[in-house]
Amino acid sequence: MKILTIAIPSYNSMDYMRNCIESLLPGGEDVEILIVDDGSKDETPAIADEYEAKYPGIIRAIHQENGGHGEAVNAGLRNATGFFYKVVDSDDWVDAEAYQKILAFLKEAVKEEEPLDMLLSNYVYEKVGAKHKKVIQYHSILPENRYFGWEEIGHFHASQNILMHSVIYRTELLRSFQFELPKHTFYVDNIFVYWPLPYVKKMYYLDVDFYRYFIGRDDQSVNEKVMISRIDQQIRVNKIMIDLYAKHESMLSCPQLKEYMLHYLETIQMVTSVLLMKMNTSESEAMRDDLWHYLEEKSPDAYKILKSSVLGKFTKSHNKLSHKLTMGGYKIAQKWIGFN
Repeated sequence: MKILTIAIPSYNSMDYMRNCIESLLPGGEDVEILIVDDGSKDETPAIADEYEAKYPGIIRAIHQENGGHGEAVNAGLRNATGFFYKVVDSDDWVDAEAYQKILAFLKEAVKEEEPLDMLLSNYVYEKVGAKHKKVIQYHSILPENRYFGWEEIGHFHASQNILMHSVIYRTELLRSFQFELPKHTFYVDNIFVYWPLPYVKKMYYLDVDFYRYFIGRDDQSVNEKVMISRIDQQIRVNKIMIDLYAKHESMLSCPQLKEYMLHYLETIQMVTSVLLMKMNTSESEAMRDDLWHYLEEKSPDAYKILKSSVLGKFTKSHNKLSHKLTMGGYKIAQKWIGFN
């Protein structure tokens, strides 16, 4: 049995996918690498086939019609044979030393009578041209060197959300609730990490800088101009996350889990609202109002909490001073956290 399946969603990735794949090969026979060619128009399919031929039993090339990042993740999950499942984007890579520590731990974790649901580790913003590499870690929030549940977690700061980069899920956990991401939609990595949270019972945190998140290309999906041009998809993801929270709200008996899910939802709600504020049109104002009304309709309690927060007061308001203060805070966050 493979310990870990790693899916690499790949669309026109010929310029950087080799670096990603090469960083994963040291996992050897314990790892299954699925290169999911999502209808690429360049040399991506040929590179995927080349690696499959060179590393049989370790690498598989999956070719499909273009369905977007989410459908590539879905295809990886459908084909996964590993006990655990990880997604690594084709322009990212993993740290060699941390990778070996991750695998060593997972080899022991599969022996547990009560299976591990989610392994967390740190990730690093590998931003183009940046001297300071921002590391997102959780050692001040999560217990270390032991298994734990939601009731033992601390309070997350604004920059410390659990992202796709920081999680490895148990494969059968994802399959147990018919997990499937929407097709032809960007920013679904937020749904990927958010949806399973109510089903996660057993966790472990390794304080290693495992995932290297490459950021800074002009055509990247998280580039601010690109995000604004795809604001409809950002809103779609935001609303799906509202739906997921509302669906599970009454079942979230653990206060810490509920608090964290609200924290993550607040982050996405604020990002969407700020992008709409930056558009600064009557249409974008109407879209922002609609988003907040949607939250109020689906979860009145979440709406009450989020609108009362400092960020909520600013990003929901149409006041010019609020707009100016929000934009100033956004620029500080960009510089400090290193996104966009």
